[in-house]
Amino acid sequence: MEHREIAEALEHCEFFRYLEKSHFDSVAGLCRAQLYEAGVDIFRQGDFGEDIYVIVDGRVILQRSVDLGPRKGNITIDSLGKGKLLGCWATLLGEPHILMSTAHCQQLTRVLAIKGADLRSIMLQDKELGFKLMERFCFLLRERIQAAYGALEKL
Repeated sequence: MEHREIAEALEHCEFFRYLEKSHFDSVAGLCRAQLYEAGVDIFRQGDFGEDIYVIVDGRVILQRSVDLGPRKGNITIDSLGKGKLLGCWATLLGEPHILMSTAHCQQLTRVLAIKGADLRSIMLQDKELGFKLMERFCFLLRERIQAAYGALEKL
């Protein structure tokens, strides 16, 4: 993907779209385009996470393996499509993190991968951008926690 296409994808991402135009170029420079076939995992629960992903197109389900004694299996936390964000946002805190879910592609999926540590560096250099992104992360985490609780209620 060209730089312009990456910047446009970020503008359509629910997480980044509230940024000022000047910030898109900075973030776009961190992105690596990746393509995943249907049935492939972008990441797996228990893996070490370093990246945040923006879905450019395709569909990804977030699943968590559960073991409730006699009841074992996977629960779907959320189904995510174009413009959604997923991955290891804890790396923005500058600490290692183990992923708490698996991201499974339901169809051919193109994503933009961003190293959390690289995004953190930009956020520390530009405090206004850093605050805006952390604010967006709070909303995103609230949504994911609500989705996880909803999935648990179905058990």
